[in-house]
Amino acid sequence: MRFIHNTNTDPAFNLACEEWLLKNSPDDVFMLWRNAPAVIVGRNQNTLSQIDEEFVRTRDIPVIRRLSGGGAVFHDLGNINFTFIDLKHSGSGLDFRRFTEPILDALRGMGVPCDFDGRNDLVINGQKFSGNAQHIHKNRVLHHGTLLFSAEITDLSGALRVDPEKYRDKAVKSVQKRVTNISSHLPEPMDVAQFLDRLMGHISSGTAQGGLELSEMEKLAVDSLADVKYRTWDWNFGYSPQYGMVRKTRTTGGLLEVHLDVKQGRIEQIRLFGDYFGSRNVGELEKRLQGCRHERTALRKLIASVPLADYLRDVQPEELLNCLF
Repeated sequence: MRFIHNTNTDPAFNLACEEWLLKNSPDDVFMLWRNAPAVIVGRNQNTLSQIDEEFVRTRDIPVIRRLSGGGAVFHDLGNINFTFIDLKHSGSGLDFRRFTEPILDALRGMGVPCDFDGRNDLVINGQKFSGNAQHIHKNRVLHHGTLLFSAEITDLSGALRVDPEKYRDKAVKSVQKRVTNISSHLPEPMDVAQFLDRLMGHISSGTAQGGLELSEMEKLAVDSLADVKYRTWDWNFGYSPQYGMVRKTRTTGGLLEVHLDVKQGRIEQIRLFGDYFGSRNVGELEKRLQGCRHERTALRKLIASVPLADYLRDVQPEELLNCLF
C-alpha cells in the first residue's frame, strides 16, 4: 500500500486527486488531506438545494461535487479527510466497516471512545464526527471519510442551511446530525499536525517514512483534471438532477412568485406570478429566461439585457435575480 500525506488544501485539486489515483494508481492507497473552507456535495445531489447560496457566495466558499454518493459536508482546515483506494474490490456492494475499522482502532488507541453508527457514520457518545462514502470504478473502490478534529461547527451549520420547502426534487438529501470535534475528547491535547502523524503512523504500522508527497508529474496530471472537471460549473452545479424550485418574495414592485424547472443546470420552464404591474406580456420575459444556466453570473447578464421595467414595473434586477435562488 502507498501512503500519501497530500498537503494541498485546494478542494478542487484534492477531489481530482482522489479520482486520478483511483483510475491510475498501480498500488493500493491510503491518503490524508485537508481542504480550505468548502462545501462538498454528493454525486447525486442537487447542489443548490443543499447550500445556503447567499452564505457561501458572500463568504466566497467554493462548492465542489465529489465522485461518491451521500450527503453534503462542510470542510475546513480543522477537518481531516482520509481516503482508501483498493485495487482489488471483489464484493458486489459497499462495505463501510472494513475501511473505518482501522480509523476507529487508531482513535481508540489515542483514548477516544468511538463507534460505528448507522449506515456510514462514526460517533463519539452518539455525536457524529465522521461521515463516509464510497465509489466503485471497475474492480476498484474508493472509500473516503471526514474526521472533524477542530472544525468550525458554526460555519458548518450555516453553509448547509437551506429552506427545505424551496426545492422539489428526488435528489439525495443530507441528513443533519449533532456533531462533535475529536479534539474535545482526547485525554491529552494535541494539535492537528500531531494528530495526523499519529493517525498515519497507526494505519501504516510505522512504515510510512518520507516519500509521502505526490510526484511533480502526478500534481500536474491532477491539476489538469481539476481544471476540466472539479473547477467547472458544469460538474459542480450543472450535473445536478432535474429539479423544481418555488420562491416567493416581496419586491419594490409588488409580490413576486417564481416557479421554475431546471434540467442539467439550465432553466427548462419558468413562470412569474404576483401582483406586480407591467406594460408587456411577462411571457416574453419567461421565454428569454428559458435555456439560461441557473447560475447568478449568466442570469445577471441576461436580465441586464432586457427592458425589465416593461415586464415587472419597479422590480429591480437584483430583486428578480435573488428570487431565482
